[in-house]
Amino acid sequence: MAEHNDLGVAGEQIAAKHLRDKGFTIRDTNWRFGKDEIDIIAETNEYLVIVEVKTRATPAFGEPELFVNKAKQRFLVRAAQAYIERNGIEKETRFDIISVILNDTMKRVHHIEDAFYPVL
Repeated sequence: MAEHNDLGVAGEQIAAKHLRDKGFTIRDTNWRFGKDEIDIIAETNEYLVIVEVKTRATPAFGEPELFVNKAKQRFLVRAAQAYIERNGIEKETRFDIISVILNDTMKRVHHIEDAFYPVL
């Protein structure tokens, strides 16, 4: 596996642990709907939480969360809708981003709740 893929997998594992430590239940990881993928689908008592994880070795080219553009948001919303319909979920849904900077000297996790709202 390529080094950047290893970094992404490590970031997703860190993000899942972060969520569990905050009391979230992880329902699914790397859930696919066609070409679209949701990194983590989690749940609280109140919300279904769709989580996009962005991991970088350095913030030199910008914070990782800045790379969740409008197109990626549309893909996440489309996949989330399919997940909700297939699983009969009736909770309110929230879209979060977890940004991870991970290298030999640093591990930083930034959890952005309600990072964006679906466009109707």
